[in-house]
Amino acid sequence: MAIWVLPGLRTPFVKSGGPFQSLDAIALCVPLVGAMMAQLDSATPDFAVWGTVVPNLAWSNIAREVFLDAGLGATVPAFSTVMACSTSMMGAIEAAGMLDDRGRSLALVGGTESLSQAAQFAIANRTTGKSMGEHMEMTIEDLGGPTRAAQDEFALASHRNAVAGWERGFFDDLTISLMGVTRDTIPRDNTSLEKLAALPPAFGRSGSITAGNASPLTDGAAGMWLATDAGLARLPPSLPRVRFVDFEIAAVDIAREGLLMAPAYAIPRLLARNALTYDDIALWEIHEAFAAQVLAHLQILEKGGETIPRERINPNGGSIALGHPFGATGARIMSQTAKELAAMASGARAIVSICADGGEGSVALLQSA
Repeated sequence: MAIWVLPGLRTPFVKSGGPFQSLDAIALCVPLVGAMMAQLDSATPDFAVWGTVVPNLAWSNIAREVFLDAGLGATVPAFSTVMACSTSMMGAIEAAGMLDDRGRSLALVGGTESLSQAAQFAIANRTTGKSMGEHMEMTIEDLGGPTRAAQDEFALASHRNAVAGWERGFFDDLTISLMGVTRDTIPRDNTSLEKLAALPPAFGRSGSITAGNASPLTDGAAGMWLATDAGLARLPPSLPRVRFVDFEIAAVDIAREGLLMAPAYAIPRLLARNALTYDDIALWEIHEAFAAQVLAHLQILEKGGETIPRERINPNGGSIALGHPFGATGARIMSQTAKELAAMASGARAIVSICADGGEGSVALLQSA
């Protein structure tokens, strides 16, 4: 039985403390879910999976609250999930395992983050007491790189790709308007290597990670569809679709391998299980917590001699430029990948990779129809 991933919709992503600061996590999601439900005419999904990373004591199951407020239907089950930055990708993995053609053929999956509304949240890992940025600086030291210049160059490419994607209309049918905001506010068309090089280190005077080569605190929400062949009948035939082939989740020893390095060990396992090499992957969508984290992944992945062409990585920008609302990033990146991959030749493959706090990560293998 084939499982299909179809791009959903998302809000624009904006920096926390910006135009969405009056909206809590539920309020960010309700208009988004309403817009996705409108794609179904009078139909409904069979179940929904939604997530947010920063908890709110006012509700215990944000998925149910969102979908009740959005009018999804009182009889549609909705449950919440969380795995730090991998949250809504894990929702997709869970949904893929639950779908069948005996009554559960269509799932709505996504997530959100309203960091503006978070009264207090831990930016430090509970076990180590260090932030993700501090951990990444430790990984840079352990690996002997990447350099500050390489990080800034990667960040600049992310902004240029994101701006170009917006300019050619790539994001238009993936994004709704919310509170008068019609597009992401974080991509910078006026940044440069000189401007990025002038920024001070964010995690110690000797560090190389800056506000310019790291993803910003972001407010936003994103959703996507997962369906069997039977579930596709309830979705617009014009929506791109790609096959969900396989996945891998991983956890590493934080002290020995690095807090954000799990995907670098999960990707080779996933490829080996499917008898694939790097050359077999036409598109790599890698979450950009930090430019250093992506470059460190590549450094580990390419130790054996195989290389990944840089032009295949995040061709429409990544989290550094687009933003990173923790719970929404998985749905954003998988929707973006589904649209990109569906436009390629039949049988083209993509890897989607997300690192997560706690030394964990998730990776998915997708293939065009």
